[in-house]
Amino acid sequence: MFSKSGSNPPQPTPAATPPAPQAAPQAAAPHHPEPPRAAPARPKGASTIGADMLFEGDISGGGEIHVDGTVKGDVRVEHVTVGDSGQIEGGVYAEAVEVRGRVSGSITAKQVRLYGACHVDGDITHEQLAMETGAFFQGRSLRLQRSAPVQPAAAPKPAPAPSAPPPAATLSPTAAPAGQA
Repeated sequence: MFSKSGSNPPQPTPAATPPAPQAAPQAAAPHHPEPPRAAPARPKGASTIGADMLFEGDISGGGEIHVDGTVKGDVRVEHVTVGDSGQIEGGVYAEAVEVRGRVSGSITAKQVRLYGACHVDGDITHEQLAMETGAFFQGRSLRLQRSAPVQPAAAPKPAPAPSAPPPAATLSPTAAPAGQA
């Protein structure tokens, strides 16, 4: 049935041997194997602090963090999500913050969203703040002020010269009024 004399591989006859279930995927494969490909770059995923974890210390970096456990320290990343069982005891500084759990400390972010079951005890400095019904928030809501772009200082314009000086300005302290000598 198989011979080495031909340059083309033998083709199985459909009537002679029915294809096995394992052979079906191979039949669709090309005759020439493709060169191995480099693994696609993995998208940046969120780091997670699990529900049974306690992290003591500050966290900083880029990307996202999802907190289901407890963090005792400041958190400085691009996006912070505090899960239902998550707690942060410290400041939170990010571009966007979503709180479903508990934060005891200040939050500073462009966008802050407080979900219905959350508990926030501290000031929130924000550009946008959204709160669902049932969210607990004790503290101050402060609007984040964007700094105005620095403009170069312009040279002061000289004051325009008056067309005619006021009458009192024409008298000198030693001059006598007209008609008196």
